[in-house]
Amino acid sequence: MEIAHQPTKKSRLTLYIMIAMLLGVVAGYIVYGNYPPETRKVFADNIKLLTTIFLRLVQMIIAPIVFSTLVVGIARLGDMKTVGRVGGKAMLWFITASLVSLGLGLILVSIFKPGVGFNTSNVDVSAVKDVVEKSQGFSLPKFVEHVVPKSVVEAMANNEILQLVVFSVFFGLALTAVGKKGEPIINALDSLAHVALKMVTYVMYMAPLGVFGAMAAAIAKNGLGVLVTFGKYIGSFYAGLAVLWLLLLFVGYLIFKNRLSHLVRRIASPMSIAFSTASSEAVYPKLVEEMERFGCNNKIVSFVLPLGYSFNLDGSMMYMTFASMFIAQAFNVTSITGDVSQQIIMLLVFLITSKGIAGVPRASLVVVLATGAMFKLPVEEGVALILAIDVFCDMGRTMTNVLGNALATAAVSKWEGQLEHGG
Repeated sequence: MEIAHQPTKKSRLTLYIMIAMLLGVVAGYIVYGNYPPETRKVFADNIKLLTTIFLRLVQMIIAPIVFSTLVVGIARLGDMKTVGRVGGKAMLWFITASLVSLGLGLILVSIFKPGVGFNTSNVDVSAVKDVVEKSQGFSLPKFVEHVVPKSVVEAMANNEILQLVVFSVFFGLALTAVGKKGEPIINALDSLAHVALKMVTYVMYMAPLGVFGAMAAAIAKNGLGVLVTFGKYIGSFYAGLAVLWLLLLFVGYLIFKNRLSHLVRRIASPMSIAFSTASSEAVYPKLVEEMERFGCNNKIVSFVLPLGYSFNLDGSMMYMTFASMFIAQAFNVTSITGDVSQQIIMLLVFLITSKGIAGVPRASLVVVLATGAMFKLPVEEGVALILAIDVFCDMGRTMTNVLGNALATAAVSKWEGQLEHGG
């Protein structure tokens, strides 16, 4: 699937997004500093409608893109052996990256100790009610329900990417098996993929407005003062992300050499959207487009990228161990902070439980609630403590997720000998 090279438009979009981000911070700060809480809340709720419109426009094309590109990609991969080989390489990257991210978060939070001596009085647990409800009943049956679709229509309606992947793999393999009879469907879906990716161009015109709404709402509601109060926590987490970025980019350099800088430039726009909207879904269609422009084979992109959205969330992985250990430190839970074996067990549990709730809003906090309770952490009080600034941490971890998935997709393409020079 050839996609025309448009460097001027791409760089212009990134610039507009950066400008919108700054304007959003200024607008939010003015509202926060000059109006009472009730007015600030009304402003935040209304201005965030710009973000809602943008996100919904993106969400409406995710299912067609995932289904059409993945089915065509699998049908053209040729056989189950090739699908298994590509999937195996992708999963090897995902599991390794997840373990490194979790372990790095655990090590750095133990070094920085942002929770030690933190004031835990006056914690409002009621604020975390909706997140608590989402974490109820986490279990193996819930995980299976999340992975295996009972209806492809329902999976598309809910944008359950992993369920779409499962259905599309079976559908693509069946298309391959029927031979020539399946060719008209493959051609039709290939055309649908081109149309859906063209829609991405139109939807991205709304990105700066969505970014402005997200930033203005976040600052108007919480103010910049909250960044000072949680300065050590946020600073430590972003320092951890910086170390993770260095690791990911170092591995990327070993694989791609001088082409790494080209890849980073390609995904600059998706990463800026991810940072400002704190939404991985918001950048999926654009990321597909940019990875193909980089030179990745569309068959590999359409197979690896949606898998990565469920299994390769490097920033979120780091945050899970980071937030859990922060809670343990803040509430002085010595059974966790003083026992390395318990910390390692918690890390491994996170590796498994995190795969069951991808795509859920505030997914990292939901996992912390569901898993932390197993280790007798006061997770409701802890999550309530960090809820106000979670959006600022979410920005960083979402952008890191995009970088990790881009590197994974490009790496698998190269290992398969399917990485062209690109535009």
